[in-house]
Amino acid sequence: MHCFFRSSLFAALLLTASGFQNQAFGAEPEVLRVSAAASLADAIKEINEAFRMTTSVTVTLNLGASSTLARQIEAGAPADVFFSADEAKMDRLAAKGLVEVATREDQLSNSLVVVVPLDSTLKLASVKDLTAPGIKKIATGDTKAVPVGVYAKRYLEKAGLWKNIEPRIVGTENVRSALAAVESGNAEAGIVYKTDAAVSKKVKVALEIPAMAELKIIYPVAVLKSAASVATARRYVDFLDEPASKAVFEKYGFIVLPEAAAAR
Repeated sequence: MHCFFRSSLFAALLLTASGFQNQAFGAEPEVLRVSAAASLADAIKEINEAFRMTTSVTVTLNLGASSTLARQIEAGAPADVFFSADEAKMDRLAAKGLVEVATREDQLSNSLVVVVPLDSTLKLASVKDLTAPGIKKIATGDTKAVPVGVYAKRYLEKAGLWKNIEPRIVGTENVRSALAAVESGNAEAGIVYKTDAAVSKKVKVALEIPAMAELKIIYPVAVLKSAASVATARRYVDFLDEPASKAVFEKYGFIVLPEAAAAR
């Protein structure tokens, strides 16, 4: 009798312990770590929430300049997916064997605009007007590293204006910082992505920078070799191709590249 009681009690304890353990495991949802360009902030946050609702996977988002994110990944910072604002940063990681190359897609495109504070009286007929005496500071990303700044410099060089405008350029750590400089009035103008200008209520677009072959803005995304779960990371990249995700990108002004053209 006592032996049966002890055996039953032991079995009950095992079941209880097992239940607590399963409950503990169930209380910790799977986490996916995404490093994404700052210009993607609004769109990607909305898509990440939809992904969580669909899969129960929580996305932790690391936003910043693509150059900074790439350096972090190279240094071993934990990340499962990299969503860059230019191809060069993704190419660099791929060359170092840090990218699951088969998962890479050119997901989005964008365009550049010149913004000024909402109350500005500046009138710009062309980019050449940025050389006007009243414009002392032009904010954009660091022209040596941050994609938006690299794109801006490339355009100004092709337009033959870089030497005249370079002394006025204020390089920032990412595109949102450049936008903030214009919003606060610390810069008379800024060169940012069209998508960033669209989410600000404190600036207005003074000029859209015309497209040119040399100014091909591409946002590639890929799973990283360091992914804790390559399967989950792949699922996330596939989720970005869902019609609902594409609609979110388009809502924020991004140009969604066709999947046939995007697949590498």
